[in-house]
This record gives sequence, structure tokens and C-alpha cells, in this order.
Amino acid sequence: MLSRRFFMKSGALALASLSLTGKTPSFLERMVSASTVSSKPKTIVVIFQRGAADGLNIIVPFAEPNYYKLRPSLAIRSPKSGDSQAAIDLDGFFGLHPAMVSFKELFQQQKLAIVHAVGSPDSTRSHFDAQDYMELGTPGIKSTSDGWLNRYLQKKYLKQPLPLRAVAIGRKEPKIFTGKAPTVTVGNLSNFGTRSSFEAMYADTQDQILANTGTDTFEAIKTIKQIKASSYTPANGAEYSKGSLGQSLKQIAQLIKANVGLEVAFTDMDGWDTHVNQPQRLQILLTEFSNSISAFIKDLGDRAEDVVVVTMSEFGRTAAENGTRGTDHGHATCMFVVGGNTKGGKIYGEWPGLEKNNLYEGRDLALTTDYRSVCLELVEKHCGLKETTSLFPSFKHKPLSIL
Repeated sequence: MLSRRFFMKSGALALASLSLTGKTPSFLERMVSASTVSSKPKTIVVIFQRGAADGLNIIVPFAEPNYYKLRPSLAIRSPKSGDSQAAIDLDGFFGLHPAMVSFKELFQQQKLAIVHAVGSPDSTRSHFDAQDYMELGTPGIKSTSDGWLNRYLQKKYLKQPLPLRAVAIGRKEPKIFTGKAPTVTVGNLSNFGTRSSFEAMYADTQDQILANTGTDTFEAIKTIKQIKASSYTPANGAEYSKGSLGQSLKQIAQLIKANVGLEVAFTDMDGWDTHVNQPQRLQILLTEFSNSISAFIKDLGDRAEDVVVVTMSEFGRTAAENGTRGTDHGHATCMFVVGGNTKGGKIYGEWPGLEKNNLYEGRDLALTTDYRSVCLELVEKHCGLKETTSLFPSFKHKPLSIL
């Protein structure tokens, strides 16, 4: 007999935080809340740039002389050069990487806000540890049992839980989703399916908890099937990238417009570990990254007012280039906040400078803004969550007023 674990993987659907001991899991109970289910809920979309994105060549400090001293061959040229591969001027000091031309319009329309010198305060240079810390929301502590987005869902209970309230598009459940609240991870809406034998396996089980979980699973399956993802046509002339991020955001847009009650969406984009050939790799990565997010906002149209996209990466890269036309593991990087009631057209955070004595451990962009401040502002001001102390335990929030 096929196991439940096999079904979850093969069916491309995973429900987080299932407990098979004791009483019915909390997420199957009807929970009282002041919140009401709306056909147009406020939605947060989190994009994780896995591999450590180089904030210094993404948001270029072209007016900082030390930037060019540290990166004689990798630095993006100043807008004043008039070169087609020069930075796109934003405010006279910072500029976008030239591959991110689609972000210029969002910035000018004040739909895009940028936070620089931001990230996790933990000093690790391990991709795996740093990603875990950011997703769990407890830098330096890996024993945390749930991700910060799941804690958000737990805080904002609904009277009647929805099967597609929290959806990750990807190959496996992200740590940010682990926890007691129900979440769904699906590889691709268009290819999603299951077999009647699996449904029978759940229906016939003598374990009532497992049976209830199966029912909840198939509610999500039925909803996804009704969406008819393969026939979706983006609105407003939006054209998504053919890459993984573009296709993931296209599916998230479809879920939002299908009014399934989506509150939290997550996806990621690999490839940001640019130790070698950084110029060529960033050109490809940033073209897909910026074009995909721009298409997503365009596709949503007026619905973008209810949706905020936030991007993050586990850490940045060294201020100085290495000997293989790349950069190594660093510290602070940059984040983007797009859509919703974002006060865009501005770069937030305190710039620490790139003088030797200002660099973190003498080699990296120093961190002046904790990423948790950005995340807390989103759940407080965009989603209206009032009690947020448990989202990031022991963290003292310093609002940036991005929203």
C-alpha cells in the first residue's frame, strides 16, 4: 500500500504541521476570530533569493568612491557614463542594475520601495543555516519549531479555515511554512492531480485524524482543479518570464484572482551564489527577477492594492571582488517591497558606507536594518495584525515606515 508520505510527494501537495497523535489537530478545529473571510483578503507574497544575492551590484552605490576601488572589474558603471550597461539612476546616489529596467517604472510610480544594508544579524556564512534562521525568524537559533509565516497564520485565526489560505509554489515545503497552521505546497497548478485510490486510502482509514487530514487535503485538490491553471491568460498585457520565478508568480496571481482566500504565498529563486562569472549570471538572474515581479503587479491590476511582495536573501556578498570575477559570502544585502500601500520611490535604511573601518569584519557591507523590521511592518500595516511579539521572539522592532 502506498504511504501517506509517498502520496504527499508524488501528488505534489504537502500539508504542513500534521500531528498524528492525540486529539484532532488545532487547524481542523473551528476557531473564533475577529477576522472575517473576504473574497479579497490582504495578501503577502514572499520571494526568497536563495544563494546570497549581491546587494551591491543589484542596488548600486555609484556615488560611493570606495565601491569602484573594491570592485575594479565588477562594479556597475555610473549613470553619468551614458553606457547602456550603466546603473539606472534612482536618487543621485543609488542605481538599479541595468538588467532591472522594468523596475524603474515601478520605482517612479512609487509602487516599489528598496531597503539597503539589510538582512539577518547572525554572522554565519553558511547558506543552509542562514536560510533556516531567516525562515524561522530566530537568527542564531535552529531549534525553533515553526516558521515565522506559520506563526503569523496561527495568530490570525479564521472562523473557518480555508484550504488554500497559505500556498507555496515549489518542490518542497519551505521552513517558513512549518508549524501548526495548515499550509499547502504545490509544484505546479497546471500539472496537479491525484488518483482515486489515494482518496479511498484516506476515506477508509480507521485513524480519524488521518481521515480528517485527507478530507482537508482533497478540499485543496478540488479547489486547485477548479481553477484550470493551464488555460489562464494574464491580464493587462502582462508577460511572465518563462523561468521558474515568472511561472510561480503567474500561478500565485491566478490564485489571488480566483478568490480562494489566499493570504500568504511563498516561492523562491535559486542561483544567487555568484562566486564566478558574476556579471553574466546577474544579468540573467536580474532580468528574470525584475521582469517577473513587474509582470505580476501588472497582471493583478487593481488587485495589486491588496497584495504586497517582499523579497529576501540569506546574506549578501563581499564588498571586494574575488579572483574569479565574482564575490564571496558576505553579510548585508538589499530587499524589495512592491505593491499594496507601499510608500515607494524611495530607498530606506541607513547607508553605512564602504570605508574599510565601516565594513563588517573588514570585508562586508555592514547591516543597519534587521530584515524582521521590514516583515513586521508588512504584517502590522498591510495585514492589520496588532499583536506581533510572538512572530519574532525577543526582537525589538524599529519601524521604517515603508507602508
